[in-house]
Amino acid sequence: MLLLQGEAFEELFRKSEHEAFHLEVQDTYETPEESEPFRRFLAGEPDDYGWFQPWLSHVRETTARGVAVNRTRVVSVPHTDYTRFAKDVARFNAEAGEDVRYVSRHLIDPAVLTEDDWWLFDDEILAFTVFEPSGRWAGAAVTTDPVIVDHVRRVKERVWSIAVPLPEYTTR
Repeated sequence: MLLLQGEAFEELFRKSEHEAFHLEVQDTYETPEESEPFRRFLAGEPDDYGWFQPWLSHVRETTARGVAVNRTRVVSVPHTDYTRFAKDVARFNAEAGEDVRYVSRHLIDPAVLTEDDWWLFDDEILAFTVFEPSGRWAGAAVTTDPVIVDHVRRVKERVWSIAVPLPEYTTR
């Protein structure tokens, strides 16, 4: 596997022709970039979401080319504070063109899932999300191994088929 960071990782989106699919399976992320916005969320303080704009611009650019950006979050119920925060922020993902969906963890067999988060580009290139022990995103471990890619493609199909779109999930 090859570790990609920064522009090299973003290039996977630029080269994608049909879909960039993200599976998230953790209930909590402790990325330094989100620590202050998360603190503000918990305190009920306002946020201008400036920290989130680079990602939203990236999604807009990708979807403007006709590439679907899809995300499924597998979450525990009751939600963790982080899941509540991510669900609140997901409205901006949706406004930028990303289709965010949720699967309650108790509704899916853990054996069907992977333990790691990943991106799948055009059902051909798999990029496992890599975090440092501090929680900082370290990049993506990329493979095109057909056995591994086929496995996660089946996981993607399974979770997507039962995932609830953000607007519907939010009203539950």
